[in-house]
Amino acid sequence: MMTPGVVQIPGDISVTEAATLLEREQMPCLLVKDTELHFGLMTPADIVKKVVALGLAPDDIEVRAIMSHPVHFIEYDRAADEATTLMMSSGAPILIVTKQEQPVGVLTARDLVLSPKRCQTRVPATIGVMDSHSPGAQHQAIIVQLSHVGAMVQTATLLLPGTRVFLRFTLPDLTAPLTVTGTILEDYDPVYESGRAGTTGSPSVDVQFTGLSPADQSRIKAWVLQNSPKSTDLA
Repeated sequence: MMTPGVVQIPGDISVTEAATLLEREQMPCLLVKDTELHFGLMTPADIVKKVVALGLAPDDIEVRAIMSHPVHFIEYDRAADEATTLMMSSGAPILIVTKQEQPVGVLTARDLVLSPKRCQTRVPATIGVMDSHSPGAQHQAIIVQLSHVGAMVQTATLLLPGTRVFLRFTLPDLTAPLTVTGTILEDYDPVYESGRAGTTGSPSVDVQFTGLSPADQSRIKAWVLQNSPKSTDLA
């Protein structure tokens, strides 16, 4: 759900330079490294509220003077619910996502709000291991949970954690097929279902999508939102 990449700047550059960088990189914020241990964030809101609204000259102001702090970090493999809890407890609308303590992405409150829960479904699919970035042999599968972030897939094929795979399927009511790539999550835990025609005894693997195009992401997100149970349906 994060925006990949983090743009890091020193604290002594001007707000004008930072604003230009923010616009060029199309990022929700910049990570300001003022000293080795002192970090901050600069967002468009900081520029508007602390510079423009006060009639100040952005060329004359250093980023460290308007940055927001403290910065809150979260590891990339933590659950979305943990990110939500951290935002609520700290009041921070933005988290810097890290991998082994190195910044790798940005997660905003808007990302969490717009990310739907996985939709329960039964969509026929084919799945296979990516061999040197090329699709390998295809195997039958059933998508039993789906979001634009990933899917729970039933398949008789043994797929180990960390395996790069491709998943090919067509969503009901949509004619164009989708082919997405993903990775089998490290917290692999086979789930066996019974009493379902054609899939009895098939294990399920959790696939996290990677490199999903904005167009495919929008198509899946829209379909999930349309087909997820409404609160009135669950009453």
